[in-house]
Amino acid sequence: MISPCILVCSIDTKTGYCFGCGRTREEIAAWTDYSDMERRELMDILPARLETVERRPRRETRRSRMARERAREQNDA
Repeated sequence: MISPCILVCSIDTKTGYCFGCGRTREEIAAWTDYSDMERRELMDILPARLETVERRPRRETRRSRMARERAREQNDA
């Protein structure tokens, strides 16, 4: 199943969009119920939504933490 999720999972309170993927809470919750065509149509509009998000989450994302830990492990090796 295609998904725009990048493991950020934090909702912008002003726009209601996830900072990582651009979906609303409702869209995230219903994602598995959508058809492939509905998912693709929604994914086409997500980049424009992400342009409207004004700030980034303050906390470190899981993806960035994992990348930082991998880099540290490689440097230690």
